[in-house]
Amino acid sequence: MRLHRPAGTLSEGGDPIRLTPDDAGWTYTGLRVLRLAPGETRKLETGEYEAFVLPLAGACTVHVDGVTFELTGRESVFTRVTDFAYIPRDAEVELMADAAAELALPMARCSNRLDPKYGPAEQVPIDIRGAGRATRQVTNFGVPGIWDHADKLNACELITPDGNWSSYPPHKHDEASDCEVVNEEIYYFRIAGRDGTTPSRDGFGIHRTYTSDGELDENVVVRDGDVFLVPRGYHGPCIAAPGYPMYYLNVLAGPAPERSMAFCDDPVHSWVRGTWDTEVRDPRCPITNHEGRLG
Repeated sequence: MRLHRPAGTLSEGGDPIRLTPDDAGWTYTGLRVLRLAPGETRKLETGEYEAFVLPLAGACTVHVDGVTFELTGRESVFTRVTDFAYIPRDAEVELMADAAAELALPMARCSNRLDPKYGPAEQVPIDIRGAGRATRQVTNFGVPGIWDHADKLNACELITPDGNWSSYPPHKHDEASDCEVVNEEIYYFRIAGRDGTTPSRDGFGIHRTYTSDGELDENVVVRDGDVFLVPRGYHGPCIAAPGYPMYYLNVLAGPAPERSMAFCDDPVHSWVRGTWDTEVRDPRCPITNHEGRLG
């Protein structure tokens, strides 16, 4: 399995990403990123997948099952927390954009068909995790306990200020145990340029995934638009290079009967969490909320 998929290697037509579970080499988790031109209407069939419609840039209208959702969206992933929509499996979906828009569709193969549902931006919780140079923002729009209207699909967004580390300490979720469940995970990266808000291929970051037995040991440079697949093993840190804030969309799904994002830290590094109790959080966080940019 090729874990690092650089920008362009998953493109289809004018769309940046089309990644099904079969493409990834696993069972549940997928991602599409669509690019809509001004005035364009796109029709999709979800088939055996449930999904979120998550604006990355721009706004859109979603028609599904006889209901319509007007998504306000945002200028970029670094400027605002967005509203979103849940769309079920076995649905015909129509997406329309008056102006240019880029939409992420995190998706999961599932069995149960739920109703479509709208997610208001003002109801999306923001969590500040870590401290010091490990401070980051987690936008919990599609996680269990906050968004329970899904069968298999879990998703959240992270923004890491430039120079900081996130997904740290390294953690894993590849076996059913007292502290973790099995989940396949996608990291979809956006890297801001000099202005801190506009995605750019100029910037970069680092991502690490590894296993205790050394069978996986990946340390890769990630740039705007890259995807990294985590089938198993510890993953983290994600490091934002100085000058270049990092965003990533996490998409997770697995075989457990109940949705969960439970994980286990690498025991070698878990002690780091205890240092955050006495360390000052980076004042740049939170960076965004539903009203706009804060940091």
